[in-house]
Amino acid sequence: MPPSIGLAKSLTISVALATAAIAGAATASADERPALDAAGRTAPASAPLDPEPWRFGVTTYGWAINIAGNLTARGQTVDINASFIDLVQKSDSLLAWMSYFEADKGRVGFYGDLVWTRLGFSRSTAAYRNPLPGLQLSATANAALVTDLVIAELGGLYEVHRWSGSGGSFTAVDALLGFRYWNSSASVSVDALATANYAALGLSGSRQFGVSLSNTMQWVDPLVGLRLRHQFTPHQNIMLRGDIGGFGLGSQLTWQALGVYSYEWQADRVRIAAVAGYRAIGVNYGTGSGFDANGMNLVFHGPVIGVGLRF
Repeated sequence: MPPSIGLAKSLTISVALATAAIAGAATASADERPALDAAGRTAPASAPLDPEPWRFGVTTYGWAINIAGNLTARGQTVDINASFIDLVQKSDSLLAWMSYFEADKGRVGFYGDLVWTRLGFSRSTAAYRNPLPGLQLSATANAALVTDLVIAELGGLYEVHRWSGSGGSFTAVDALLGFRYWNSSASVSVDALATANYAALGLSGSRQFGVSLSNTMQWVDPLVGLRLRHQFTPHQNIMLRGDIGGFGLGSQLTWQALGVYSYEWQADRVRIAAVAGYRAIGVNYGTGSGFDANGMNLVFHGPVIGVGLRF
């Protein structure tokens, strides 16, 4: 082969290799450059998915309250034993508002619960202890005792342990720490009989008149508790909860026991849940003495039913 031909081939091969190297470097450089949007701006890099996203739940429910115990307003104590039917007949409890909210991320979460209702008690469900002669519960008032009640609760949750099962089932235990705020405005309607007798002048007489004794009590109870959750399937679960509080810092004692069953339906990105169960809350609070005494020693209990959204 003539030397000129061999030199030409060598130059051709060298040029081809150099061209390929330059093209490869350009491609790599293009791959390393950030992507551009339609306007030529640098497109933001996609954020990695959160392995433990926030989970939210909101539930509105009805609580068919039955009440037993006693309530004291301005030194006058009324014993109460009223079923839900009794309260519906004499109160506006059907207009009550009750709701629950919870937000969780990983093993940590927080919650809030609100109960507001107006309760009325007739003479058949409220017995006046009558420490003053001539004073009795009103026979003419629509309700012998009326109370506006607010129970608001805020707290934190921590999943202590979880036992995983098959088919997506699991059992978990949560510890909770929170505060329960109480506000009760009570009004007791009584009939008073006043009698005057002045024998020296031969005068005597009596007069009956209505009296309303009212007061407002409010306080905050610290509380601690445990919650047990069991997931049967992705759609069904139960929850059992118990707490205790007060400890003399607000009330002398408050407690709660709750059991709830829930069934969920998936609707796009939101789950709709039907909730049914039973709830009981007790409280023993008192302040003052004599005619300045006010207090509440009551147990509220009854079935709950509601609907919630979870996402």
